[in-house]
Amino acid sequence: MREILGIDVGATGIKGALVNVKNGKLASEKFKIKTPAPATPEAIYQCIRMMADNFGWQGKPAGIGFPSIIKHGVSLTASNIDPSFIGYPIQEKFGEIFGGRLVVVNDADAAGYAEMTHGKGKNQKGVVLLITLGTGIGSAIFLDGKLLPNTELGQLLYKKSVFEKYATNSARELKHLSWKAWGKELNTFLNHVNLLFSPDLILIGGGVSKHFAQYEPFLKVNTRLETAQLLNEAGIIGAAMSAAKLQD
Repeated sequence: MREILGIDVGATGIKGALVNVKNGKLASEKFKIKTPAPATPEAIYQCIRMMADNFGWQGKPAGIGFPSIIKHGVSLTASNIDPSFIGYPIQEKFGEIFGGRLVVVNDADAAGYAEMTHGKGKNQKGVVLLITLGTGIGSAIFLDGKLLPNTELGQLLYKKSVFEKYATNSARELKHLSWKAWGKELNTFLNHVNLLFSPDLILIGGGVSKHFAQYEPFLKVNTRLETAQLLNEAGIIGAAMSAAKLQD
């Protein structure tokens, strides 16, 4: 079996597709569901069941990229989902839909896994940092292709809160910031993580990466800075790849 269902759970939408894990390409059309509000475990569970039903994927291997720290199959944080997910055994509970053949990983880690295997991170040595910009800030750090999971750099303290409240695309839209004003906030964040980790390459992913030319002039970071290649499909692809080991 080359095809695995990959699901990317976001704060505003849940999307999934069958993925050819050999070449990192989508093997079906994407299926999208609006993220319910409140995004409780039961509500998200029903969305994942709808996703499985759409693809006829009950009892088959699947992977989910989820916006939380995931440790030993348990979600430990909930910055953009319902707080009831804190301490929730998500891999066990949601795995019921797939006959226990489910892997749940942090959403940015999933995107990073895909980008390092099939995108611009392929064959890159040294430290590579993927930053995803959307409702929140996701991060994935790799050293010679090996992942350090659950970094959540968007939660670093900044001003009166955390960077996620200032340097995300949602913050730009909420505060009606110009590309210049928002770019300066993002630049502060990128320079901070560059100081902490000295990456050889920083990749910018998430939906706002397609507008990179609008804010690139305001980013002055002393390392290579590029947009990710797989864009919004990275989370789906990486989620499926994380479950590849469950194949028959």
